[in-house]
Amino acid sequence: MRAEVEWVDVRDRVPRDGIPVAAAISGRYRSNDADEGDPYAGQEFWLVRPMYYTTLHIAEDGREYRDCFVDSDGVVRPPYGRKGTDLLTDSIEPVTHWAELPTLPGTTVHHMVGEEAKAAREHALGERDGQR
Repeated sequence: MRAEVEWVDVRDRVPRDGIPVAAAISGRYRSNDADEGDPYAGQEFWLVRPMYYTTLHIAEDGREYRDCFVDSDGVVRPPYGRKGTDLLTDSIEPVTHWAELPTLPGTTVHHMVGEEAKAAREHALGERDGQR
């Protein structure tokens, strides 16, 4: 199975509110005296992380962030080129591009439950080595 990825520049558009996406993040690895053995310390990076986009995120400390990407650790990142006081974080690592996550194998959806999930999973796995 192959999945096709279409990357979208955040300067052109952002995902719908609450949609999980693959996000390309740009930044620089921190560098300090303790990191002398780290080959990446101080270098720029560009990497992909799973995140979701939201028009309003309320952090654990009560701070509100608007029009931002949030990862599973609760780290808030602004879309590239959009700076505002509500988007400032300790470490600004903006999202440059995003892509919709692929659908479940052999389906056109991202989520299934119950018997439908079981049947679709079994169908996608097929018979292999006499197992089902």
